[in-house]
Amino acid sequence: MTKIRNLAVVICHGSYQTPVPYEPLIQTLQSHGIDGYCPQRPTSDLSRLNVGDVNHPDFDREPPAGGYPSDTGFNQDGKLVLIAAQSSGGWVATQAAVPALQAKPRQAEGKAGGIIGLFYMGAFVIPVGESVTTFFQPKDGTFYTPPFLRFHKHGATGLATTVDGPRFLFNDMDPEDAEKWAAMLTASPIMTERLTNDAYLVLPCAYLVTENDLCLAKEYQEGMITLQSQRGADFTVYHAPSGHSPHLSWTGGVAEKMEEFVGKIWNE
Repeated sequence: MTKIRNLAVVICHGSYQTPVPYEPLIQTLQSHGIDGYCPQRPTSDLSRLNVGDVNHPDFDREPPAGGYPSDTGFNQDGKLVLIAAQSSGGWVATQAAVPALQAKPRQAEGKAGGIIGLFYMGAFVIPVGESVTTFFQPKDGTFYTPPFLRFHKHGATGLATTVDGPRFLFNDMDPEDAEKWAAMLTASPIMTERLTNDAYLVLPCAYLVTENDLCLAKEYQEGMITLQSQRGADFTVYHAPSGHSPHLSWTGGVAEKMEEFVGKIWNE
């Protein structure tokens, strides 16, 4: 496969996470000659969630003055960018891939770089006009708390943290490693902002179905792909024999599928 010069993968990590668990994937990409970046999402950054001492956080505190932060876009000016997303990072990636940052519109304006595609891995593919919360929650107005989450004092208007992370998020890893990564999980508010950017119809998309996912069942993942494909979105579908964290348990495979996808969608 011909290597694409000036390529970067920008990873939108999941809720309750930091960039640290994505370092193995970034290092693997770099060994393939691809730059990798994973910015910290504000919505899971304990220093921005009013929890007091981040080393001994108090998740029962009031939300910060002005509310919890929102996830924002990014700028890797001059590079060709594949945006990768895991879990709720799927909403962030889709919202961030606005036309002004896409490679083809930029080329038409004589500008370098830009987004060439979206790569979802066990991620939410949220319809335009929906939020992660409105899409996931029952339509009858009841509120469902997944078994891998707990809410604290302020319920759904406050912070959530994970329950039994080793089992639900890292189920296909050695127990010692699973415990290590689970200890790094943070907290997040639920995601209520609605998707406004319809990137699915204008950018090539790939989806890595995580076959043994205990957070987001593979049937649910496949259903989200089908919803967008029925609208005319072009999804390349891959499969990983992994749980919810393929970036840790199937790292080399993820990097290879990313390379394969980029080779399919972009010719310099």
